[in-house]
Formats: sequence, structure tokens, C-alpha cells
Amino acid sequence: MKPAALATLLAPALVLSALWGCRGPARPPLRTVTSVDLGRFMGDWYVIGCIPTFLEKDIANAVESYRLAPDGTVATTFTYRKGGVDGPEKRMTPRGFVLDRASNAVWGMRFVWPIKADYRIIHLDPDYRVTVVAREKRDYAWIMARTPTLPAAEYDATLRLLSEAGYDVSKVRKVPQSWSRP
Repeated sequence: MKPAALATLLAPALVLSALWGCRGPARPPLRTVTSVDLGRFMGDWYVIGCIPTFLEKDIANAVESYRLAPDGTVATTFTYRKGGVDGPEKRMTPRGFVLDRASNAVWGMRFVWPIKADYRIIHLDPDYRVTVVAREKRDYAWIMARTPTLPAAEYDATLRLLSEAGYDVSKVRKVPQSWSRP
């Protein structure tokens, strides 16, 4: 084979090899909490802040509700208002699958069969009041609490935790929460 022909065949492989080498430093695996008591984790969680998916842009009054199903999966209902606190209510009902039964901290969240999105609990306070859910890719994250607001110091602590995990916290957006009292 002539050198020019060989170079033409090898060029794409060389380019891919060069790009692979430029992908940046590898990140360590995302550390999850050591243990989640699924019974205590179930219930309503207000989404206080997040790095939003395309569906979560411009949402308010977001609440993630979990219920342990008899088959061991997690029945999930995500409700929110689109466009602000007075916007129309929307609802999604993904299914959670606990993938790491030793810790219960790694889930697959299925919105569309058969895809299960990565869902990792990286922070959970001892009283099960505040949690941070993240993804290995460090593209999306959710700061959630049992109440619609968090004190500023506690919110800032969750941002530091995300930053230490390798997230760009400038992408985190607070989710407006406005609930009328009966």
C-alpha cells in the first residue's frame, strides 16, 4: 500500500485518538451516601434548586413525590407549574429502580422505556430533611427539602457540596416555591 493511501486510512483514527487525549482529566466516581432508608426517603420533596433538564426550565412549585411500590420499585410523581407559580400544573410519573441494594443510593429513573437515567443520592442529612441528587456525568442535579424553603446557609452548603463533587454550580437555578396557606 502506498504511503498516501495508508495516511488516508489512518487519518480518522489519528484525529479520534488526538481528541480522546484532549477530553480533560478524568473525574473520580461520584460518591453517594453510604445508606438510604427507603421508607424514610419516601414522601414529598420540594425542589429548591437544580441544574435543570430541558423540561425543567422555567418551572415553579416543583415537588418530587416517592412511594415504594410492592415490587420494590419507586413510584414517582413530579409535579410543577410551567412558566411560574401561576402557570399550568404539569405532571410526570417516572419509575425509580434501586440499582445498588447495598446502599439504596443509586437509582435508575425511567421516564421512557427502556431508558433508566442515572440518579445518585450524594447528600442526605440525618433527619431526612435535605437531600442532593446528582448524576455521574455531572450534568444535572437537584437540591430538595421536605419544606419549600431552605435557610441560606444550608442552601449554600449544598452548593459547596455540588462544587466539591465536580459540578459547575453557576448552572444551578433556584426553583420558585410559593404555596398559599389554607
